[in-house]
Amino acid sequence: MDSHLIAMLTIPLFTGVIGYVTNWTGIWMLFYPVRFRGWRVPGLAALAQLLPRKLQQVPGIMQGGIGWQGIIPSRAAKMGSIAVDRGIAKLGTPSEFYRRLDPEAIAEHILITSRGDIRDVVDRILEREHPGLWRDLPPQVKEGVHERVQAQLPRIVKDMTDDIGTNIDHLMDVKLMVIRHLEAHPELMNRIFLEMGRKELRFIINFGFLFGLLQGIPLVGLVELVPQWWVLPIGGVFIGYATNWVALWMIFEPARPRRIGRLKLHGLFIRRQGEVADVYAKIIADDVVTLSHMGDELMHGRKSDRTRRLIERRLAPAVDRALGAAKPLVRVALGTREYDAIREGVATEAAEYAITPMKDEEFGRRQSSQVRELIGERMREMAPEDFAEMLRAAMREDEWLLLLHGAVLGFAAGLLHLAIFGV
Repeated sequence: MDSHLIAMLTIPLFTGVIGYVTNWTGIWMLFYPVRFRGWRVPGLAALAQLLPRKLQQVPGIMQGGIGWQGIIPSRAAKMGSIAVDRGIAKLGTPSEFYRRLDPEAIAEHILITSRGDIRDVVDRILEREHPGLWRDLPPQVKEGVHERVQAQLPRIVKDMTDDIGTNIDHLMDVKLMVIRHLEAHPELMNRIFLEMGRKELRFIINFGFLFGLLQGIPLVGLVELVPQWWVLPIGGVFIGYATNWVALWMIFEPARPRRIGRLKLHGLFIRRQGEVADVYAKIIADDVVTLSHMGDELMHGRKSDRTRRLIERRLAPAVDRALGAAKPLVRVALGTREYDAIREGVATEAAEYAITPMKDEEFGRRQSSQVRELIGERMREMAPEDFAEMLRAAMREDEWLLLLHGAVLGFAAGLLHLAIFGV
């Protein structure tokens, strides 16, 4: 067979391979590696500040090195912020999530798990602050104090969990909670996209071959019409670019079904909104907006001082009531200032023990089903346009990297065809 004919016939095969490889490597670049792989270069981060803003955000450069990190995990913090603004914030408020976690069950769990701790707290603080007095008190007086504290616990815990529920929108910053967690666990962002879109991503890779093959047919005619060496590499640029552009478009657009004759167009992710909503809801409820993370945010987050003050206000009066008839004698023996210090100390230390049971992972998993149900319901009710934007907004700013990657691969494939076949 004539070598020129062979060269022409192989062009569509090459462009099909361009389409396949472009989509496969493009998807790989989105997700992997989860952590930066490469070499850190001293001073590169500072030099990067002189580059245009878009180039500063390229994974590798942004880490101050030569290498790569998947686009999605490298933007975990930013994507977490967008996920809250465009998604989680629309799906429910902190108070709604908290109510779904069942405050009464939380109160019961705290009560069961903290009784022994609270007793230890009372003993430890009183022994530390005024060992002589606590040691000299008759055993029946000490036991009376403990019994009165234990008797008050159900009401204290109930009031405390109610107060948290009433004020939770002012006690925690869900956005910062999500950002910190996703930044520490970038693999979660990968899991969200991969579990939601595994079918679509596989289709896109296979479609790349067919789409590239079809584009290669008119390229054969162009090569014959303009017999210049540069036609094939430049054609490869357009094919690689177009393949990635069409792949992104097919995933998210159109948000609502459109018909062109008998052909129905509908974003691949969007047409499975109900199914995708359940997957997203499970991941968010089980691994992001959990009772454990909410408890940690309440006690150690940016607004944790408010939580502690709220709990302490509930706990401090319990010390007075626990001393009962001995209170005046204890106050005189210690002095008002020292008595108040002990009173506040018990409340402060007990606050940590009171909220710690919320971080019980097993209990949190049992409660998460209600949050999962809430998020799933809200996502299924979202307008298709909002649903598409919630998913796409997280990666929109980095789409140009995928398009550039497709163009570069196409150019390289065109040069390779020239090197092999001379056409």
